[in-house]
Amino acid sequence: MDFSGYQHPKDIILLAVRYYTSYKFSYRDIEEILAERGSHIDHSIINRWVIKFGPMIESKARQIKRPVSSSWRMDETYIKIKGEWWYYYRAVDKFGDVVDFYLSKERDEKAAQAFLSKAINTNGLPEKMVIDKSGANALALHNMNVNLWLSGAFMLSLIQVVDIKYLNNIVEQSHGPIKQKMYQALGWKSVEGATATMSGQEVWTQIKRGQVGDLSLPVWERFYALAA
Repeated sequence: MDFSGYQHPKDIILLAVRYYTSYKFSYRDIEEILAERGSHIDHSIINRWVIKFGPMIESKARQIKRPVSSSWRMDETYIKIKGEWWYYYRAVDKFGDVVDFYLSKERDEKAAQAFLSKAINTNGLPEKMVIDKSGANALALHNMNVNLWLSGAFMLSLIQVVDIKYLNNIVEQSHGPIKQKMYQALGWKSVEGATATMSGQEVWTQIKRGQVGDLSLPVWERFYALAA
């Protein structure tokens, strides 16, 4: 990542981005913490750093993320952006490891299909997908299986779709950090800010679960290594 042209050093920028995306700190909280360390940085600048580098760090993590189980749990939750409700699609595997995430203005078959395509592109085709009662998710998976059948890929496997409420508890409970950040921010003011925060937060979750980075290093060093 290129940090040239920035007034502040790379380590301060990454520290601020990690603090915001990893913990329950506001931009003003981080402004105070950095001021105590001798770095006087306005909270609006920290916001710009998060929007710039959060997605870049997530993109690097995606390239080196360890494989997940082939049994996934898929769900979506509500996220408020600029006073409107958006939908945040997520999937974890049966062990709770993060598969992928996707932000959408709509909650329909097209959005579910876009999320599944993104997740499969990175993680491969799952053998089993546990969903809730969402008809849109079921339709997206049905159409995906139809396409697999028509393409001849059914010779390998079709996705087994399971609708059992208690099996999906693991992904529903994992929405907590994102929801807490939304409440702290009183709803995000921009799609870019929401996306950047979620990107950084998902990376932090993956690092803590041992999905990304050298496991012999402390979690914070694994985060910083992604910007090398």
